[in-house]
Amino acid sequence: MARSWERMVQRNTHQVNKRRKKEGKDSINSSSKAGPTDVYKGRNIVFPVLLAALGALYWTIGQFDTSSANQNSLVMNWIGVVLYFALAAMIFFRRPYLKVERARVSTFKFNRQRFLEAADIEKIIISRGSVNIKPKAKRGQWIFSRLINRYDTAVMGERMERFGQLNHIPVEHK
Repeated sequence: MARSWERMVQRNTHQVNKRRKKEGKDSINSSSKAGPTDVYKGRNIVFPVLLAALGALYWTIGQFDTSSANQNSLVMNWIGVVLYFALAAMIFFRRPYLKVERARVSTFKFNRQRFLEAADIEKIIISRGSVNIKPKAKRGQWIFSRLINRYDTAVMGERMERFGQLNHIPVEHK
């Protein structure tokens, strides 16, 4: 009975840890805490403005298009315009972020939370208007820009410099 109980506990902890890993949390048996985290939030402005402009363009085209005056095309035009504005609002209000922990960084990319451990980072490039994190693998750089996403890159750069010194990652200033 004791062995079957142990197997059941191991199976359940394995399932719970797998689910927690997908959610971006530590495992339930991890003894080392990540320590204090710093979260730097930006604001996505460029893409929502572009989507709202496309919605306005489709609305004006729908107002002046008299060749297809049937009710179905008018309803579909309005649905398209409303969906463009809804998508623009959704992207605008979902703020991009960079979370810096003791030994890893994370962000929200392509509708998923992405993590980079300190051992997987090749170098950190800090410039006046952006902070770039270059991973060792053949993955794309993480670029956090003041122009596109309105990050406070000066404060982020200082924190990433401390992160690089703590984890022995080369930091390059441009």
